[in-house]
Amino acid sequence: MSGLEGAVGNPMMPRSPVTEDDGPVWSVGALVTAVADAVRARFNPVRVQGEISGYVRAGSGHAYFTLKDAQGQLRCAFFRRAAEARPVVLREGMRVEVLGRLDVYAQRGDLQLVVERVRPAGQGSLYEQFLQLKAALAAEGWFDTARKRPLPPFPASIGVVTSLDAAALRDVATTLARRVPHLPVWVYPAPVQGAEAPAQLCAALRRAYQDYRASGAPAVLLLVRGGGSLEDLWAFNDPELVRTLAQAPMPVVCGVGHETDVTLADFVADVRAPTPTAAAELCAPATQLLQQALQRQAERLHEAVWRRLDTQAQTLDRLAQRLGRPAARLGREQARLLALEHRVRAAAVLRVDRQRQQLLQRQQAWQALLRRDRERHHQRLMRWQAQLALLDPRLVLQRGYALVTDAQGRVVTRADQTRAGEALQVALARGALDVRVAAVRNDASA
Repeated sequence: MSGLEGAVGNPMMPRSPVTEDDGPVWSVGALVTAVADAVRARFNPVRVQGEISGYVRAGSGHAYFTLKDAQGQLRCAFFRRAAEARPVVLREGMRVEVLGRLDVYAQRGDLQLVVERVRPAGQGSLYEQFLQLKAALAAEGWFDTARKRPLPPFPASIGVVTSLDAAALRDVATTLARRVPHLPVWVYPAPVQGAEAPAQLCAALRRAYQDYRASGAPAVLLLVRGGGSLEDLWAFNDPELVRTLAQAPMPVVCGVGHETDVTLADFVADVRAPTPTAAAELCAPATQLLQQALQRQAERLHEAVWRRLDTQAQTLDRLAQRLGRPAARLGREQARLLALEHRVRAAAVLRVDRQRQQLLQRQQAWQALLRRDRERHHQRLMRWQAQLALLDPRLVLQRGYALVTDAQGRVVTRADQTRAGEALQVALARGALDVRVAAVRNDASA
């Protein structure tokens, strides 16, 4: 075993003091090569399990990421040849088991693992936390598609929430200056990374909401930042930030990270953009494109007007041909007018006769109705007269009864209503009697 291998195999081995005469003097390249040889000989092939962080896929097809756990981290290179041989979808926070070869990247002197094979080994702790937060917020209804609002096609103003030092702000400003230089842009600065970022992002969003409620601007809001690892973008997974975004009175476009980066802010926003630049493009139609579209519409309108004029000219020519000689046409029209005059007169006479007949019929019907009504009222009056005659008290007096009243004209029906010596008047069927009470008997048998 070489001295390097012994040191790697037993890190607690006591080291002897270093003196100026110990060993040869190495060049940097030679020492790095020797270390690489020792690592390759001692460990390869190696199987490692950890969580993916800082995943980047280059245009060449090679992928680079860091494999980490609680005790450390290791740079990894997953070259295109190996990736195409066994395709697997890698993402930030994914826990994987990789098989590869340890090596030293001489240009930087970095230890790296050249990956040959990858297979999932469960999700990483941070990614598991992401999934748990996503499920909890989805259960609250913040990600429902029914809440999504369309972007205004031509917003009068645009708001941007991001860090003043972020490259995303420069990208957005450049895009907006190129596409809609006439629109005002409202910037609400806030840090986009770190422990304080979620609270300050929420405060920036609330300031934007207050401005909108006060003046109606900004009409659309961009929440942007550049790409990064899952840890770098973690502020945009904060539950309070998600709930604050859901309260936005204006449409919100979330352009956080690169196309492969996903945060919870993407799910609650009205529109998700793959990059900050794409977010600016979504809410700012290019002036040049609009001018070109307007020019095309003007050309189409011009052509349509000329086509319409040509069609009307042809119609006019056909009508002129149909008109023929004016005198003959005039004679035909006069004859037609005369015929119409006769028809109108005949129709008028017929209508007057019809109206006269209808009036006569209605008069006869009305007279008959009046006769029936008068006869009905006469019969009703006779019935009432007969009923009234039956109620005449003189008929009762003719049967032998008498009507007794006192001096005040009140009817006397009981003996106790009088007293001895009182003068009474007795009305008979014919005539009346003035009498005086000799005695009063109250017993019923008297």
